[in-house]
Amino acid sequence: MAIKPFSPRRNPAYRRYALRMLGSAGAYIAAIFGASRVLHKHAPASPEAVLIALVPGLAVLAMIWAIGRLLSELDDEYLRMLEVRKAIFATGMTLAVASVWGLLEIFTDVPSLPVFWIFPIWSMGLGAGAVWNRLTLGDAGCA
Repeated sequence: MAIKPFSPRRNPAYRRYALRMLGSAGAYIAAIFGASRVLHKHAPASPEAVLIALVPGLAVLAMIWAIGRLLSELDDEYLRMLEVRKAIFATGMTLAVASVWGLLEIFTDVPSLPVFWIFPIWSMGLGAGAVWNRLTLGDAGCA
C-alpha cells in the first residue's frame, strides 16, 4: 500500500500525538486499576478517596490536551480539517446519545447511563468520524 502525500504516518505532529495518547492512556489504565484496588464501589467520599478517584480524570484531561495539541500543531490545513470533522462528528454523536438516553431515563425505566461513559462515547465517535471521513472524502486522518 502506497503512502499518500498527506499521510498521517509522514507527519511529525501525528507521531507526537500518538506518544502523548499512549502515555495518557497508559496512565489512565494504571490509575483505574489502582483506584479499583484501593477504593471499594461507593466508598465514603473522604478527601483521600476523592483524590484517588480523581487521578484517572487527570489522565483523561491529558488525553483531551493531546487532542488539542494535535489540532494546534498540524500545519497542514487538510489534515487539520479531517481531525476537526472527526471531533465534530464525535461531539454530535455524544450529544445525541446523552440526550436521547436522558429522555429515555426521564420517561421510562431504562437503567441510568453513568456520566463516566461520556468520554469513552466521544472517543468512539472519533473512530466513527474517521469512518465518515473515509466514506465521504476518501481519507480518514489519524485513524
